[in-house]
Amino acid sequence: MSTLPSLSALRAFEAAARHLSVTLAARELCVTPGAVSLQVKELEAALGVQLFLRRPRSLALTAEGADYFATLRTAFRLMREATAEITARARPAVLTLTCTPGFALQWLVPRLGGFEARMPGIDVRISPSNRRMDFAHDGIDLAVRHGFGRYEGLVAERLVDDELVPVCSPALAAGTSLSTPAHLAGFTLLHDEHRHDWPLWLEAAGVPGVDATRGPLFVDSNGAIEAARAGLGVALVRRSLVHRELAAGTLAVLFDQGVASALAYFLVYPAGVLERPAVAAFREWLLAEAGRA
Repeated sequence: MSTLPSLSALRAFEAAARHLSVTLAARELCVTPGAVSLQVKELEAALGVQLFLRRPRSLALTAEGADYFATLRTAFRLMREATAEITARARPAVLTLTCTPGFALQWLVPRLGGFEARMPGIDVRISPSNRRMDFAHDGIDLAVRHGFGRYEGLVAERLVDDELVPVCSPALAAGTSLSTPAHLAGFTLLHDEHRHDWPLWLEAAGVPGVDATRGPLFVDSNGAIEAARAGLGVALVRRSLVHRELAAGTLAVLFDQGVASALAYFLVYPAGVLERPAVAAFREWLLAEAGRA
């Protein structure tokens, strides 16, 4: 049985042959050029063949060196792939989802503990942003987007339907004359980034004479919801985002008039991403949670 050369000598030769440069090989391996040259010479002595043609300012492989390099390059690639695979098994699977801050805080995060208890080996990372992020450039696996469900080149599955409802604190609802939508003319209207929602709702409710443009504007629905809870006015929000507050009694829905919207929250992703078991498992759980909601 032939004795294998040292691994360090083989690494030095493979790097030098790949770069055709002792200097670049040394930089990659974090050693000196002299150390690479010495290891390659020791390898040549052990094999009894010349691997390089050494010229004053260049390096070239001999025929034997080229054949040996082709085999070693494949062997090192296989070792790198095997190492990456076995270390990946030891790490938790990671997936990244982006959604608006309002959807993250009001809908997703309160439910996420159920998924973590069910699939503790999957690390879900949420990237809340009102910016539409790029899947490849931003390293995103899944996205929850608010829109009509038309996203070119992507799969879009309807997740949560939308219904706009006016809400306020129970104290404000009980202590004032908010018995009909027309009474909103005397109250502060709270807006999130969708300032067009109040005109839409008032038109559907058949309420004239209410200035839908007045009132503070919040960056996202979280601010409008918190302001409504604090009794600062009436917010028009998506029912799906205030289920906890309504169930706990910290918010109350005013009137029976809701406005169904053609908009909805969609789960959006590139088709190939479901080949990863962790992503497929999270998608299945997310759709099931939306169905229960």
